[in-house]
Amino acid sequence: MKTIFSGIQPSGSVTLGNYIGALKQFVDLQDEYNCYFCIVDQHAITVAQDPAALRKNIRSLASLYLAVGIDPEKATLFIQSEVPAHAQAGWMLQCVSYIGELERMTQFKDKSHGKEAVSAGLLTYPPLMAADILLYNTDMVPVGEDQKQHLELTRDLAERFNKKYNDILTIPEVRIPKVGARIMSLADPTKKMSKSDPNQKAFITLLDEPKQIEKKIKSAVTDSDGIVKYDKENKPGVSNLLSIYSILNNEQIDQIEARYEGKGYGDFKRDVAEVVINTLAPIQEKYKYLMESKELDEILDKGAEKANFVANKTLKKMEKAMGLGRKR
Repeated sequence: MKTIFSGIQPSGSVTLGNYIGALKQFVDLQDEYNCYFCIVDQHAITVAQDPAALRKNIRSLASLYLAVGIDPEKATLFIQSEVPAHAQAGWMLQCVSYIGELERMTQFKDKSHGKEAVSAGLLTYPPLMAADILLYNTDMVPVGEDQKQHLELTRDLAERFNKKYNDILTIPEVRIPKVGARIMSLADPTKKMSKSDPNQKAFITLLDEPKQIEKKIKSAVTDSDGIVKYDKENKPGVSNLLSIYSILNNEQIDQIEARYEGKGYGDFKRDVAEVVINTLAPIQEKYKYLMESKELDEILDKGAEKANFVANKTLKKMEKAMGLGRKR
């Protein structure tokens, strides 16, 4: 089986966009690939975090991974900071990175724009992300479009390391889903749905109550046409809701369009909300159980043990190639 690696930051609520663009697909991937799913808490501290909130978010994200259907018997679920090889390999890859290419990263530009000062970690976290991926001999990385640039850098760093030292690192392929990779904001459908959006109506989290979901979808931006039709350029709001409905209900968009022919947005939005609520109800129930269970800690302990074993083997090869430590 080929290996897949994916990491999500524990920096607040997981949105419906995260679920559709990543978590939902992970459930299918675990049957076809050797999967490593990592809670990348070291990435989260590139910006200021409240320590107590961060620990809660780490546990919450781990519970959500399992609640959506990740099976610890099939996939490895672990916390980044519990595998020291990530930080060690991240430093080694920083040493083959160039400041110019790090400064060109779109996310660094966005997050540093207008700030008086930013952490060095914000600039250098792409090599840490590369280490996350490369330590597990990853063949494929499923990501949203916004992470494609970082994956290209990961490939560049791996190729550069291999050329300079030895053919040690596997060059990963980028896997961007064709549909649902980019769920948009409910308030501004030209922007990606984001948990950092100051407008709470712009996104739905996996832990939102049914009443909240109904209210948010009811207020979702559409247009004045009143026609339920997929047209991403001219009807981005309606198209976004159609994508959500289609993916969660496992139904073709043209079938949905036909169902609402001659009907207004009121009926359509009500039914979209119902599909979202029905999808999230069993996830929320399992999440509440896991947050209070010892089972979660046992799963994370086993995941860290397996991840450490695999990551350390790659790390030792990297260290030997670079001449670090004593010859044995």
